Amino acid sequence: MRTARFTLDPAFTVGTVDPRLFGSFVEHLGRCVYTGVFEPGHPTADADGIRGDVLDLVRELGVTAVRYPGGNFVSGYRWEDSVGPVEERPRRLDLAWRSTETNRFGLSEYISFLRKIGPQAEPMMALNLGTRGVAEALQLQEYANHPGGTALSDLRAEHGDKDPFGIRLWCLGNEMDGPWQTGHKTAAEYGRTAAETARAMRQLDPGVQLVACGSSGRSMPTFAEWEATVLQETYDLVDYISLHAYYEPLDGDVDSFLASAVDMESFIEDVVATCDHVGARLKSRKKINLSFDEWNVWYMSRTDEQVSALDWPEAPRLLEDSYSVLDAVVFGSLLIALLRHADRVAVACLAQLVNVIAPIMTEPGGPAWRQTTFFPFAQASKYGRGEVLDVRVDSPTYATEKYGEADLLHATAVRGEDGTVTVFAVNRSRTEPLPLDVALNGLGLTSVTGHSVLADADPDARNTLAEPERVVPHAGEGTTLDGGRLTAVLEPLSWNVIRLA
Repeated sequence: MRTARFTLDPAFTVGTVDPRLFGSFVEHLGRCVYTGVFEPGHPTADADGIRGDVLDLVRELGVTAVRYPGGNFVSGYRWEDSVGPVEERPRRLDLAWRSTETNRFGLSEYISFLRKIGPQAEPMMALNLGTRGVAEALQLQEYANHPGGTALSDLRAEHGDKDPFGIRLWCLGNEMDGPWQTGHKTAAEYGRTAAETARAMRQLDPGVQLVACGSSGRSMPTFAEWEATVLQETYDLVDYISLHAYYEPLDGDVDSFLASAVDMESFIEDVVATCDHVGARLKSRKKINLSFDEWNVWYMSRTDEQVSALDWPEAPRLLEDSYSVLDAVVFGSLLIALLRHADRVAVACLAQLVNVIAPIMTEPGGPAWRQTTFFPFAQASKYGRGEVLDVRVDSPTYATEKYGEADLLHATAVRGEDGTVTVFAVNRSRTEPLPLDVALNGLGLTSVTGHSVLADADPDARNTLAEPERVVPHAGEGTTLDGGRLTAVLEPLSWNVIRLA
């Protein structure tokens, strides 16, 4: 096998990682909330019903922002239902997931959960612009953020939350381009609504940060045209535009699945180009950044059948994908794609956090455990802070049906404030190890302080209730740094984290 190579030099950088790149997503979908995050009566639950075992894993995962409450759920969401005494909150039908919502977990519980994670966990609130609009958005903003002395801020205090929630980051709806979305709109209709909402919210608080809905997927027939139309209306009023992408192996095409990040990077670059084109047309110096606020491996082809069979249950088992080593390697490659575009991707949310296509799984009344995808995210969040170095790989390639020739090596590197460097690398070959040679120029690095590998002889190996620690990272062997050159051998089908000091 030919050696894969690249050079690292502090003079060539991409951009600084925004901590919110390591965000996640809690939607009222399936068991993400109920028996996931929230389970009163569980042996580890606190007085507020938050599962302590889940909270510990969320902290370990390193989540920095949590988008809430949807997702498709938000387009039927009435925020008033989710506040005040729990026993007085109404039960509602959720059209998005054919389920019954009890509202036992609501806005106050969400903020309490974030505060228990720690100060690093920032709220990211999605607004219902499907069945509601400007007035309801302003009411929620006032209830959540105004210090006091008005009807809604005083109502929050009456409900037991004297201090404002301090929500800075708001999503102006969710996937409004999708015909499946309750209140689906054309780009012109949505752009006008988003602009009106943004303008009003900035009157209440000029410092809010706002995310406009981009396309719900690159394959949408209106992709790029949607972004251009929406931004024509909202360019000077919003800070970010959203991207959503999910990947799965279709028709047994594992080779293309392994190269999913090729599509993700192209998606990012296309949206950046569209944003900058609109900015140029408007003669604006402002740059619209990206909020990749839904991304993951998701076996979506199984979902429609699951949802259509439901008859309005509470917290059904939905989208509970079990992730293999193969899935984790692709997942790690998607993280690499986000880091490689840290100059424009400022927010990203792994969808979702618990049970629903999630890195953390639970059983009602039972244990919580880490899926294989838990490990790449936790390691990227821990070691992927700082300046992303420009990585241009010279790699052997392989053929894929969807993306043509793809590099076997997918990699990036992040330099921390202390001068240490972490290389994140994926070997996409299913059968062969990949020799790696990295030239280190002007970085002052002298040693390898760790090489963690996620790989397994069985690519279908996964962590389950019966075997919760079947797959864990192990130490790589033979990795050296000598004379300014890093050499390593990446195991077949592997996610690698190499730390240098």
